[in-house]
Amino acid sequence: MNGGGEGADEMEEDGKEEEEEEKRKGEKEKVVLMWGYLPGVSPQRSPLLYPVLVPMPDSAPGDSWKDVSGGGCGFAMAISESGKLLTWGSADEMGQSYVTSGKHEETPEAFPLPTEAPIVKAAAGWAHCVAVTAYGEVYTWGWKECVPTGRVIADHPSAGTSSEKDERHNVGDQVSPRSQVSRTSAGTVSAFENRGGEESTKRRRISSAKVGPESSTSSEETLSSPPCLVTLSSGVRIVTVAAGGRHTLALSASDMGHVWGWGYGGEGQLGLGSRIRTVSSPHPVPCIESAAYGKDRTPGSAKGNRSSEGQAKLIGSCVKAIACGGRHSAAVTDTGALLTFGWGLYGQCGQGSTDDELSPICVSSLLGVKIEGIAAGLWHTVCTSVDGDVYSFGGNQFGQLGTGSDQAETLPKLVDASCLENKNARAVSCGARHTAMLTDDGEVFCWGWNKYGQLGLGDAIDRNIPSQVPMETYHLLNISCGWWHTLVLAESPT
Repeated sequence: MNGGGEGADEMEEDGKEEEEEEKRKGEKEKVVLMWGYLPGVSPQRSPLLYPVLVPMPDSAPGDSWKDVSGGGCGFAMAISESGKLLTWGSADEMGQSYVTSGKHEETPEAFPLPTEAPIVKAAAGWAHCVAVTAYGEVYTWGWKECVPTGRVIADHPSAGTSSEKDERHNVGDQVSPRSQVSRTSAGTVSAFENRGGEESTKRRRISSAKVGPESSTSSEETLSSPPCLVTLSSGVRIVTVAAGGRHTLALSASDMGHVWGWGYGGEGQLGLGSRIRTVSSPHPVPCIESAAYGKDRTPGSAKGNRSSEGQAKLIGSCVKAIACGGRHSAAVTDTGALLTFGWGLYGQCGQGSTDDELSPICVSSLLGVKIEGIAAGLWHTVCTSVDGDVYSFGGNQFGQLGTGSDQAETLPKLVDASCLENKNARAVSCGARHTAMLTDDGEVFCWGWNKYGQLGLGDAIDRNIPSQVPMETYHLLNISCGWWHTLVLAESPT
């Protein structure tokens, strides 16, 4: 009897193995394609005007692509099936250092993180990065003002040391999130209001720090922090992250979809109700509370008020998706309500004005539409509905709203180009000044700024309406924009 039983078990195991093998054979190979400006990819630093295949590194035999994660200014990021964060495209110029991007040019390589845990999500801002592990931990690195104060548990190899050390921020730039900072005058011009302001500022900081051939390491240490573990409240497990110009949001699953934020908050992009300059440790962002009860109300003062209770029901009970722009933020709740906060000069908060929003506020003009996806660029915001429609608002100097003009929109406007007729949006992503959309049937449309070929259309001409990227032989799975480039995850045709 026992012998017969063992034989049956072996036959069952053999059947399972054959089934798995057949399944593997049926799966098509995943590939990543890129276009736009990644200076380290081309020997002449020239832009990629068409989609180009990204090679898997030789150092990872048997590994494959899992997802694309955009990247920052001049570098790209993606995640492999084994959970490695792969980076490439950097050239240690255009305002970012190898501490942030890894010294990987043409060929992607695993970015050295101080953990063996698989990476499941990642995002990059102007020159800082953030990654989430399968255990809900968060690691971040890059410009010091974007990295929370805390213990650096491992140094980046380029720093020339492997000892553990404590990193402290400039205390003079930090204030308590509870303190109120007076509103700046209407005449004040921030770096992001001028085209290239942030870029030129960062370039000046880098170039001024490098006074000799041996000063590169010291300048990187001065400006950038190596990867460190972000300290969150006990039991908090993060599922996804978003990175803006100089701020970060993290969405948790363990505490009912709460949002945590840190970094620069001078325009309200951290949603804490004030113009706090720097938040040096993660703080909860009161998304639901602020949006449900308005700018001047609290849950206590609104008790018994039927209209307030109705508003709270419309807003929902938790956040499902987050996005960070240059200096503004957005979130989508479980009921499909869209919340925005931060810098509003170009109408990127969608409130019908150019005021900054210091606390999360509902985009009321979209309350009749169930929003599902959200993305944000330097000056603009784009969202998708469960019905597959696309809405955009904010800055439109390069046609990044896809509305057929260069006029800014302070209220959400439906992107209704004829080429999108009978097309349903599955995903949307924003670069600094361009937008990309993936449809249900696996097509990609891009629009906006195209100086560096970030639209993938074979030229450097801006588009103010969606234009399809020619990729007929691939079945596209996901899309993610870096600041000046675009990545797609696709199934190979063979």
